[in-house]
Amino acid sequence: MTIRGLGLPVAWVCCALLAGCSTSTVVTLQNGTQYVTKDAPKTKSKDGFYEFEDISGKAVKVRADEVATVKEED
Repeated sequence: MTIRGLGLPVAWVCCALLAGCSTSTVVTLQNGTQYVTKDAPKTKSKDGFYEFEDISGKAVKVRADEVATVKEED
């Protein structure tokens, strides 16, 4: 096998390992809106906001007092 031939299997293994590291999280707001994130959101920042990226890749910033729950997805 050449180095080029090893590239694809190595890439698949890396992707599989990275996918196993992330845990989906559900952020539920006071009004019932739910966001599913790839990873746990950053906890409340100094300015009082949660920041995260939803599963579609959109960056979301929500005031901490609007967040009802943050739970790992079942």
